[in-house]
Amino acid sequence: MEKSAIYSLLQKVRDENPLIHNITNVVVTNFTANGLLSLGASPVMAYAAEEAADMARISSALVLNIGTLNPATIDSMIMAGKTANEHNIPVIFDPVGAGATPYRTETAQKIMRELKVSIIRGNSSEIANVTGGSWEMKGVDAGKANGNVVELAVNSAQMLNTVVVITGKDDVVSDGTNTYLLSNGHPILTKVTGTGCLLTSVIGAFAGVEKDLLLASVAAVSYYGIAAEKAAEKTAEQGPGSFQIEFLNQLARVTSEDVFQYGSYKKL
Repeated sequence: MEKSAIYSLLQKVRDENPLIHNITNVVVTNFTANGLLSLGASPVMAYAAEEAADMARISSALVLNIGTLNPATIDSMIMAGKTANEHNIPVIFDPVGAGATPYRTETAQKIMRELKVSIIRGNSSEIANVTGGSWEMKGVDAGKANGNVVELAVNSAQMLNTVVVITGKDDVVSDGTNTYLLSNGHPILTKVTGTGCLLTSVIGAFAGVEKDLLLASVAAVSYYGIAAEKAAEKTAEQGPGSFQIEFLNQLARVTSEDVFQYGSYKKL
Protein backbone atom coordinates (compact mmCIF):
# COMPACT_ATOMS: atom_id res chain seq x y z
CA MET A 1 0.00 0.00 0.00
CA GLU A 2 1.58 3.25 -1.16
CA LYS A 3 1.89 6.00 1.45
CA SER A 4 0.77 8.52 -1.15
CA ALA A 5 -2.52 6.63 -1.57
CA ILE A 6 -3.15 6.77 2.17
CA TYR A 7 -2.59 10.49 2.63
CA SER A 8 -4.29 11.57 -0.60
CA LEU A 9 -7.56 9.87 0.30
CA LEU A 10 -8.51 12.54 2.84
CA GLN A 11 -8.72 15.19 0.13
CA LYS A 12 -10.77 12.82 -2.02
CA VAL A 13 -13.35 12.59 0.77
CA ARG A 14 -13.50 16.37 1.02
CA ASP A 15 -13.75 16.80 -2.73
CA GLU A 16 -16.54 14.24 -3.19
CA ASN A 17 -18.51 15.03 0.00
CA PRO A 18 -20.01 11.50 0.30
CA LEU A 19 -23.47 11.02 1.79
CA ILE A 20 -23.16 8.69 4.77
CA HIS A 21 -26.34 7.02 5.99
CA ASN A 22 -26.05 6.29 9.71
CA ILE A 23 -28.40 4.05 11.64
CA THR A 24 -26.64 4.62 14.90
CA ASN A 25 -27.32 4.92 18.61
CA VAL A 26 -29.10 7.77 20.36
CA VAL A 27 -26.09 8.56 22.57
CA VAL A 28 -23.85 9.59 19.68
CA THR A 29 -26.11 10.92 16.92
CA ASN A 30 -25.20 14.61 17.27
CA PHE A 31 -21.48 13.98 17.75
CA THR A 32 -21.41 11.65 14.75
CA ALA A 33 -23.17 14.16 12.51
CA ASN A 34 -20.86 16.99 13.57
CA GLY A 35 -17.77 14.82 13.16
CA LEU A 36 -18.72 13.84 9.62
CA LEU A 37 -19.45 17.45 8.74
CA SER A 38 -16.07 18.48 10.15
CA LEU A 39 -14.37 15.86 8.01
CA GLY A 40 -16.15 17.06 4.89
CA ALA A 41 -18.74 14.32 4.47
CA SER A 42 -22.54 14.67 4.55
CA PRO A 43 -24.33 12.77 7.34
CA VAL A 44 -27.90 11.58 7.31
CA MET A 45 -29.71 9.67 10.05
CA ALA A 46 -32.73 7.79 8.72
CA TYR A 47 -34.04 5.09 11.05
CA ALA A 48 -37.69 4.60 10.05
CA ALA A 49 -38.48 1.36 8.27
CA GLU A 50 -40.52 3.37 5.76
CA GLU A 51 -37.42 5.13 4.40
CA ALA A 52 -34.30 3.31 5.59
CA ALA A 53 -33.92 1.28 2.40
CA ASP A 54 -34.60 4.27 0.14
CA MET A 55 -31.99 6.35 1.95
CA ALA A 56 -29.43 3.56 1.79
CA ARG A 57 -29.95 3.35 -1.97
CA ILE A 58 -28.83 6.94 -2.57
CA SER A 59 -25.95 6.98 -0.07
CA SER A 60 -22.23 6.49 -0.59
CA ALA A 61 -21.98 4.21 2.45
CA LEU A 62 -24.22 2.75 5.14
CA VAL A 63 -23.10 2.67 8.79
CA LEU A 64 -24.89 0.37 11.24
CA ASN A 65 -24.32 0.80 14.99
CA ILE A 66 -26.13 -1.28 17.66
CA GLY A 67 -25.30 0.92 20.64
CA THR A 68 -28.92 1.39 21.70
CA LEU A 69 -30.81 -1.62 20.49
CA ASN A 70 -34.49 -2.08 19.82
CA PRO A 71 -36.32 -4.48 17.49
CA ALA A 72 -37.61 -1.76 15.15
CA THR A 73 -34.13 -0.36 14.58
CA ILE A 74 -32.73 -3.82 13.90
CA ASP A 75 -35.40 -4.37 11.23
CA SER A 76 -34.47 -1.04 9.63
CA MET A 77 -30.79 -2.01 9.67
CA ILE A 78 -31.48 -5.28 7.89
CA MET A 79 -33.67 -3.61 5.27
CA ALA A 80 -31.18 -0.83 4.63
CA GLY A 81 -28.29 -3.29 4.58
CA LYS A 82 -29.93 -5.56 2.01
CA THR A 83 -30.63 -2.58 -0.24
CA ALA A 84 -27.03 -1.39 0.13
CA ASN A 85 -25.80 -4.88 -0.79
CA GLU A 86 -28.01 -4.93 -3.89
CA HIS A 87 -26.54 -1.62 -5.06
CA ASN A 88 -22.89 -2.39 -4.14
CA ILE A 89 -22.85 0.29 -1.46
CA PRO A 90 -20.38 -0.47 1.35
CA VAL A 91 -21.84 -1.46 4.72
CA ILE A 92 -19.79 -0.63 7.82
CA PHE A 93 -20.83 -2.30 11.06
CA ASP A 94 -20.09 -1.30 14.67
CA PRO A 95 -21.14 -4.16 17.01
CA VAL A 96 -21.24 -1.99 20.14
CA GLY A 97 -21.25 -4.10 23.29
CA ALA A 98 -21.31 -7.49 21.56
CA GLY A 99 -20.62 -9.94 24.37
CA ALA A 100 -22.17 -7.78 27.09
CA THR A 101 -25.58 -9.46 26.81
CA PRO A 102 -26.89 -12.41 24.77
CA TYR A 103 -29.25 -10.06 22.90
CA ARG A 104 -26.40 -7.85 21.72
CA THR A 105 -24.25 -10.78 20.70
CA GLU A 106 -27.08 -12.51 18.85
CA THR A 107 -28.04 -9.28 17.07
CA ALA A 108 -24.47 -8.66 15.92
CA GLN A 109 -24.17 -12.20 14.63
CA LYS A 110 -27.55 -11.92 12.88
CA ILE A 111 -26.41 -8.80 11.03
CA MET A 112 -23.21 -10.56 9.96
CA ARG A 113 -25.22 -13.57 8.73
CA GLU A 114 -27.88 -11.67 6.82
CA LEU A 115 -25.79 -8.87 5.29
CA LYS A 116 -22.58 -8.59 3.36
CA VAL A 117 -20.61 -6.35 5.72
CA SER A 118 -17.73 -4.53 4.02
CA ILE A 119 -15.93 -3.40 7.19
CA ILE A 120 -16.49 -4.20 10.84
CA ARG A 121 -14.99 -1.94 13.52
CA GLY A 122 -14.93 -2.62 17.22
CA ASN A 123 -12.75 -3.23 20.23
CA SER A 124 -11.13 -6.61 20.76
CA SER A 125 -13.97 -7.93 22.91
CA GLU A 126 -16.69 -6.95 20.45
CA ILE A 127 -14.91 -8.53 17.49
CA ALA A 128 -14.13 -11.71 19.40
CA ASN A 129 -17.75 -12.11 20.48
CA VAL A 130 -19.08 -11.50 16.97
CA THR A 131 -16.99 -14.42 15.76
CA GLY A 132 -18.17 -16.65 18.58
CA GLY A 133 -15.09 -16.34 20.74
CA SER A 134 -14.86 -14.81 24.19
CA TRP A 135 -13.16 -11.74 25.56
CA GLU A 136 -13.85 -9.93 28.80
CA MET A 137 -16.44 -7.11 28.63
CA LYS A 138 -17.10 -4.20 30.94
CA GLY A 139 -20.46 -2.76 29.90
CA VAL A 140 -19.88 -1.85 26.26
CA ASP A 141 -16.11 -1.41 26.74
CA ALA A 142 -13.41 -4.01 26.29
CA GLY A 143 -12.00 -5.53 29.44
CA LYS A 144 -8.45 -6.75 29.83
CA ALA A 145 -6.95 -8.33 26.76
CA ASN A 146 -6.58 -12.08 27.07
CA GLY A 147 -5.33 -12.84 23.59
CA ASN A 148 -3.32 -11.68 20.60
CA VAL A 149 -5.14 -8.78 18.95
CA VAL A 150 -3.31 -9.10 15.63
CA GLU A 151 -4.16 -12.80 15.45
CA LEU A 152 -7.76 -11.98 16.36
CA ALA A 153 -7.99 -9.42 13.54
CA VAL A 154 -6.55 -11.76 10.91
CA ASN A 155 -8.65 -14.76 11.94
CA SER A 156 -11.82 -12.67 12.20
CA ALA A 157 -11.28 -11.14 8.75
CA GLN A 158 -10.87 -14.60 7.27
CA MET A 159 -13.87 -16.01 9.14
CA LEU A 160 -16.19 -13.09 8.41
CA ASN A 161 -14.86 -12.42 4.88
CA THR A 162 -14.58 -8.71 5.59
CA VAL A 163 -12.10 -6.01 6.58
CA VAL A 164 -11.68 -5.94 10.36
CA VAL A 165 -10.66 -2.84 12.30
CA ILE A 166 -9.84 -3.45 15.98
CA THR A 167 -9.23 -0.28 17.95
CA GLY A 168 -7.43 0.08 21.24
CA LYS A 169 -4.10 1.40 22.50
CA ASP A 170 -2.85 0.52 19.04
CA ASP A 171 -5.18 -0.22 16.15
CA VAL A 172 -5.11 -3.23 13.84
CA VAL A 173 -6.62 -3.35 10.35
CA SER A 174 -6.74 -6.61 8.39
CA ASP A 175 -8.45 -8.16 5.39
CA GLY A 176 -7.20 -11.60 6.38
CA THR A 177 -4.21 -11.44 4.04
CA ASN A 178 -2.72 -8.00 4.62
CA THR A 179 -2.54 -6.52 8.10
CA TYR A 180 -1.53 -3.08 9.38
CA LEU A 181 -0.68 -1.83 12.86
CA LEU A 182 -1.48 1.85 13.51
CA SER A 183 -0.24 3.86 16.46
CA ASN A 184 -1.81 7.32 16.22
CA GLY A 185 -4.39 8.45 18.74
CA HIS A 186 -4.60 9.54 22.39
CA PRO A 187 -5.97 7.97 25.61
CA ILE A 188 -8.33 10.91 26.19
CA LEU A 189 -10.49 9.54 23.35
CA THR A 190 -11.77 7.02 25.93
CA LYS A 191 -13.08 9.89 28.10
CA VAL A 192 -15.51 11.18 25.46
CA THR A 193 -18.50 9.04 24.61
CA GLY A 194 -19.00 8.21 20.97
CA THR A 195 -15.44 8.54 19.70
CA GLY A 196 -15.37 4.92 18.60
CA CYS A 197 -18.79 5.25 17.00
CA LEU A 198 -17.70 8.37 15.13
CA LEU A 199 -14.58 6.57 13.90
CA THR A 200 -16.80 3.89 12.38
CA SER A 201 -18.72 6.57 10.48
CA VAL A 202 -15.47 8.24 9.40
CA ILE A 203 -14.33 4.88 8.03
CA GLY A 204 -17.65 4.80 6.20
CA ALA A 205 -16.89 8.18 4.62
CA PHE A 206 -13.52 6.96 3.36
CA ALA A 207 -15.07 3.70 2.11
CA GLY A 208 -17.70 5.78 0.33
CA VAL A 209 -15.06 7.20 -2.02
CA GLU A 210 -12.54 4.32 -2.21
CA LYS A 211 -13.22 0.77 -3.42
CA ASP A 212 -10.07 -0.61 -1.77
CA LEU A 213 -11.60 -1.08 1.67
CA LEU A 214 -8.32 -1.94 3.38
CA LEU A 215 -6.81 1.31 2.09
CA ALA A 216 -9.92 3.25 3.12
CA SER A 217 -9.77 1.81 6.64
CA VAL A 218 -6.06 2.49 7.15
CA ALA A 219 -6.39 6.04 5.83
CA ALA A 220 -9.44 6.79 8.00
CA VAL A 221 -7.94 5.41 11.21
CA SER A 222 -4.66 7.24 10.61
CA TYR A 223 -6.37 10.57 9.95
CA TYR A 224 -8.62 10.16 12.98
CA GLY A 225 -5.73 9.37 15.32
CA ILE A 226 -3.74 12.37 14.14
CA ALA A 227 -6.72 14.67 14.74
CA ALA A 228 -7.00 13.27 18.27
CA GLU A 229 -3.31 13.87 18.95
CA LYS A 230 -3.50 17.46 17.78
CA ALA A 231 -6.67 18.14 19.81
CA ALA A 232 -5.16 16.57 22.93
CA GLU A 233 -2.05 18.71 22.60
CA LYS A 234 -4.08 21.92 22.30
CA THR A 235 -6.31 21.09 25.31
CA ALA A 236 -3.76 19.36 27.53
CA GLU A 237 -4.57 21.49 30.59
CA GLN A 238 -8.34 21.59 30.10
CA GLY A 239 -9.92 18.13 30.07
CA PRO A 240 -12.30 16.04 27.97
CA GLY A 241 -14.97 18.71 27.44
CA SER A 242 -12.55 21.05 25.75
CA PHE A 243 -10.96 18.10 23.94
CA GLN A 244 -14.28 17.13 22.39
CA ILE A 245 -14.78 20.58 20.90
CA GLU A 246 -11.20 20.88 19.73
CA PHE A 247 -11.36 17.37 18.25
CA LEU A 248 -14.14 18.52 15.91
CA ASN A 249 -11.94 21.49 14.99
CA GLN A 250 -9.01 19.21 14.22
CA LEU A 251 -11.12 16.83 12.16
CA ALA A 252 -11.68 19.85 9.92
CA ARG A 253 -8.12 21.18 10.10
CA VAL A 254 -5.99 18.05 9.58
CA THR A 255 -4.62 18.00 6.04
CA SER A 256 -3.35 15.32 3.71
CA GLU A 257 0.14 16.61 4.44
CA ASP A 258 -0.44 16.04 8.16
CA VAL A 259 -1.43 12.44 7.45
CA PHE A 260 1.74 12.01 5.39
CA GLN A 261 3.95 13.60 8.05
CA TYR A 262 2.47 12.21 11.25
CA GLY A 263 0.86 8.93 10.21
CA SER A 264 2.28 6.03 12.22
CA TYR A 265 1.45 2.69 10.62
CA LYS A 266 3.29 -0.38 9.40
CA LYS A 267 2.47 -3.51 7.47
CA LEU A 268 2.86 -6.66 9.54
